[in-house]
Amino acid sequence: MNVRTWLSARGRLEFCLTLASVTLLTGACVALILVPRNAGPLQLATDQAEVLGTTVGIDDPRLAPVRREVQPFGPILVRQVEAGGADTALVVAHPGHEADLEVLEAQLAPAIADVSAVWGTEWNRAPVIVVASNSAEFTALTRRAGASTTADVAAVSLTGSYVPGTEPTEQRIVFNPDARRRVGDEGMATLLRHELTHVATRAVTVDGAPQWLLEGFAEYVAQRASGQTFSQIAPTLTTRLRAGTLPADLVTDAEFTGTDAAFAYESAWSACAYIADQHGPAALTQLYRQLAQGSQSTAAQDAAITTVLGASRSQLLDGWRSWLRAHAV
Repeated sequence: MNVRTWLSARGRLEFCLTLASVTLLTGACVALILVPRNAGPLQLATDQAEVLGTTVGIDDPRLAPVRREVQPFGPILVRQVEAGGADTALVVAHPGHEADLEVLEAQLAPAIADVSAVWGTEWNRAPVIVVASNSAEFTALTRRAGASTTADVAAVSLTGSYVPGTEPTEQRIVFNPDARRRVGDEGMATLLRHELTHVATRAVTVDGAPQWLLEGFAEYVAQRASGQTFSQIAPTLTTRLRAGTLPADLVTDAEFTGTDAAFAYESAWSACAYIADQHGPAALTQLYRQLAQGSQSTAAQDAAITTVLGASRSQLLDGWRSWLRAHAV
């Protein structure tokens, strides 16, 4: 099991579990609820067999395992959110986190549209999103998949077992109860887009794919329409560039978990932003698809870069460094 961790430019840690062997959504279907958008959240008491003593919404199988895992930590609020077309996502929180639920509900459809604008629409656009009530619940919900979380972890993307090459359906995003307080509403919107990108790309992403592309691509999609400046997105990288320090190469996987993780995260974003700027978002997406599911040797990566971008690795690096100089102002 490979759990990947990264530190964002804003100093938050996030986890992304990307193994097909992780199975979270299991068990029989029990009483569920379907709450129309704008109808307001319904609260479920932990001792109720049905929603408010009724049989409303018991036909959505996705909420059954969520209720089983989440309700021991208190009553829950659930929203069913139209996510585009016939897709419907579920957003689950607890009393006291209504504001988190409201932000995620409002941002979900536009976030899915932003991800689809880059990746396409062939992905599971109906994930289950959970905001934990406290650190104990957050740890419990993520440890079930083998993650070791801390108070600094903002969100975890989880995927259930599936046949490689098919679209995963058992996908969940779990937010730390403190995430919104720490990053604000705009930060939650960016974080949601980042996590949804991992959800979207999971079907074609194999374990061992280069982290600079996986994390850089997710952050590129998340920041693409944010209106943030280069220095706002990548403050650590900007400081080093202004001091005259340029990256020697694309960041390695190991750099995402060390003390210099903020730089690795920002550097990965900048490499993907450069590729999209110079070659187009479609070329970046094509490079992701090729590198994320093939051999991860240096030779294979170099061949993919040449095939997709029409440039050698050294040419890519030279162009990226020139682009960085121009943006470090």
